Amino acid sequence: MDEEKGAGRNNSDAGKSSGSGWDRQKAAEEFARTSAGDRDTTAFPKLDFSTFVMSLSSSAMMHLGEIPEPEGGGKAENMPMARQTIDLLGMLEEKTAGNLTADESRLLKDVLFELRMKYVQKSR
Repeated sequence: MDEEKGAGRNNSDAGKSSGSGWDRQKAAEEFARTSAGDRDTTAFPKLDFSTFVMSLSSSAMMHLGEIPEPEGGGKAENMPMARQTIDLLGMLEEKTAGNLTADESRLLKDVLFELRMKYVQKSR
């Protein structure tokens, strides 16, 4: 019986977080307003899909021991984390298929190819 009530519920609460009284839209708007002055545009690259892919790629390369860690500058392999990040990029490729520009799609395919090859080389 309770399942039937839940299934027929209207979506008026769909955007609300539990107990806060804020909906997702209001939270996004408030975040944009309060963080507008926080971002030093000279310190961070432009936020777009390509930057996101390159950030994940850098994380995977660090876990593969190909580039130094930001904290200590040393190189250390963490193959499970490398695999997880590569799998995340693969999922991103699958879920965004048909929704990317040609350049974004090519970047994602090229990054995945390079990371997968490095992973295989390191695993041998």
